[in-house]
Amino acid sequence: MNIFRILGISLKTQAAYVVVFVSRYLDLFFRYVSLYNTLMKLFFIVSSIYVVFLLNRYKKNSEKTNDIFPVWYLFGGAFVFALIFNYEFSIVEILWSFSLWLESVAIIPQLVVLQRTGEAQLLTTHYIFALGLYRALYIPNWIYRYYTEGRMDKIAVISGILQTIVYSDFFYIYYKKVVKNLKFKLPE
Repeated sequence: MNIFRILGISLKTQAAYVVVFVSRYLDLFFRYVSLYNTLMKLFFIVSSIYVVFLLNRYKKNSEKTNDIFPVWYLFGGAFVFALIFNYEFSIVEILWSFSLWLESVAIIPQLVVLQRTGEAQLLTTHYIFALGLYRALYIPNWIYRYYTEGRMDKIAVISGILQTIVYSDFFYIYYKKVVKNLKFKLPE
């Protein structure tokens, strides 16, 4: 008996996050920062791979039919942007830039699933909100680092703003429905 019920979660978004973390944290193989840094990078990679494994294992075929966004467009766009916007034309730098651009749009397949179903379980909406909040909280960090360290990573800031814009409509609906304790359903 299948005790897991996975409704409204996009496998394509989760797979995109695997690619984001693997391409961003390739420096694990040649640059040591700290034990904490290494463990956190490994945790992000391993946990995202495990989530994709679980989704593949427990998601029914009928639930996969809503996950139709052609994710290769996101990968291609992120790669082109990484080739254009980078600080050094090296493989590691291009992959780091690629990871930022891909992360900024990785939620789009999830939003398409949400759009196709028209509603979502409460846990799914909280999960999507947490993903967006995680990135939105980078903005105060960028401001802090600019004033304390005198530097700003323009690629990270621009891709982060793009990601926040992609989430903005969801944040608005989340506030109107979930925060006000109504069932999460998209407007018709």
